Amino acid sequence: MIRMFAFLRPYRRAIGLVLGLIFLQSLSELYLPTLMADIVNHGIVTGNDGHIWRVGGLMLLVSAAGGLFSVAASYHSSKVSAGFGRIVRGRMFEHVEGFSLQEFDKFGTASLITRTTNDITQVQQVLLMMMRMMVSAPMMCIGGIIMAVSKDPMLSLVIVCAIPVLVLTIVSIGRKASPLFRSLQAKTDKLNLVLREHLTGVRVIRAFNRAGHEKKRFDLASLDYTETAVKVNKILAFMMPLMMLIMNLTSIAIIWFGGLRISAGHMQVGDLMAFLQYAMQIMFSMLMLSMMFVMIPRASASAARINEVLDTKPEIVDRPSVKAAARGGRIVFDRVTFRYPGAEQPALSDISFEAGPGETTAIIGGTGSGKSTLVSLIPRFYDVESGRVTIDGIDVREMTQESLRAKIGFVPQKAALFSGTIRDNIRFGKEDATDGEIRRAAEIAQAAAFIDEKPDGYDSVISQGGDNLSGGQKQRLSIARALVRKPEIYVFDDSFSALDFKTDANLRAALRQETRNATVIIVAQRVSTIRDADRIIVLDEGKIAGIGTHHELLETSDVYREIVSSQLTEEEIA
Repeated sequence: MIRMFAFLRPYRRAIGLVLGLIFLQSLSELYLPTLMADIVNHGIVTGNDGHIWRVGGLMLLVSAAGGLFSVAASYHSSKVSAGFGRIVRGRMFEHVEGFSLQEFDKFGTASLITRTTNDITQVQQVLLMMMRMMVSAPMMCIGGIIMAVSKDPMLSLVIVCAIPVLVLTIVSIGRKASPLFRSLQAKTDKLNLVLREHLTGVRVIRAFNRAGHEKKRFDLASLDYTETAVKVNKILAFMMPLMMLIMNLTSIAIIWFGGLRISAGHMQVGDLMAFLQYAMQIMFSMLMLSMMFVMIPRASASAARINEVLDTKPEIVDRPSVKAAARGGRIVFDRVTFRYPGAEQPALSDISFEAGPGETTAIIGGTGSGKSTLVSLIPRFYDVESGRVTIDGIDVREMTQESLRAKIGFVPQKAALFSGTIRDNIRFGKEDATDGEIRRAAEIAQAAAFIDEKPDGYDSVISQGGDNLSGGQKQRLSIARALVRKPEIYVFDDSFSALDFKTDANLRAALRQETRNATVIIVAQRVSTIRDADRIIVLDEGKIAGIGTHHELLETSDVYREIVSSQLTEEEIA
């Protein structure tokens, strides 16, 4: 957790101010019992009303000053902790944005969300308390001991005996609570994962009448979290009465022995009252420290999870020496082999082919044959294990990720839209796209018709994930988003699957004109979508089972013939 304090550098002056204010507040609080003792000893006992008014007025001024110091310290410490949270969240978001898909697979979306929100909030709250309690508590404790000893050194032995008992209690409770707090954070991840899957998959759950099963899953995760939380709270619930018992027993001992000291003439009544207040200040400062030691383990667990993300180095990074490729778009796969982390068998083996400008290269194959994996290597979502992928003669690993992806218009297998308007989603492909460019992209993608039917047209609001659109509409907007940037390379990863045959045919005809100077890669399941391609690559279990035109593959590739015969009639094949 100490490592995270590096994010506080911009607030060094503010932290110094907070420490100064807390120091002044502590001094004012430590001075009040002494003033009270003075009133009792030299005002009430002697009947000196003038002394009572003078010292009482001074107490009011000291109290008011202490209150102002406290308010100012709370204000500035809140600003520091909130700023710290903002900086860490920004750093986390920026770092996670640089992750490859491999790191996302490692952590999981639910865990990354929890770490960026809940975990940072935990650390932020503890930081706020640390600036207030971790500073004021030692000051009050040490100052209280000094003032108590100054009132009566012999009576201070009661406090000396009580403090070790308090410390032992705090340490014992902290050791029991710490592992439970770490477990609680992991179970928060699990709970968020189950809830996220339920909310995103609610249509499927209802369609298959699995609401009961999902409720049981959630109840199990919630019960697991609850049981751990109850264990933690039982420990905390046991701590507070125990601490209060120690404090009350200490008060009784002080009053008992203090009474004996007064009877013997070694102490005045006012000094005993002040001594008792100093003892309570010492005990309460220890109680504040105990609360910190209870919260710190949970914050430490959260800090460790945040640091784990920040310490993770992305597998895919720009190399120190990068090259700029000339405009063109020729793609070459040269004996490419790739396997996912931890996989025994490669997902792709010895893949070699070329795709040039003005050509359409189609990729087809059975489920799990490696089609989407292959096209994911072009924008460098993953790095190859061996071989290389080049664009215009330059290895994609030798280019910056930004310059590489600026050449590509990528339409993913699952259409991903963002909350906002239709115009915003299309413009996502090109920030400075004009309204004319947006409309043209929508027309080519066969989306203009359904957009114009909406009351607000291109300003119609899209809900999160595009849930208020059909699958075909989402695909067409994703295609329009790629078209508006006019890239050198188009990659369509099974992007026509939700379209009817008429829309599919119209879209391909419009695309042919728009992309005639670009390199086009199409992954498809339907033969009708890719039969007119210049080159068709047939994948089977991660290997190339054939390359050629539709008619050539009918003659040379058994795998392609099986795919065609499963989709087309004999007349259509002929």
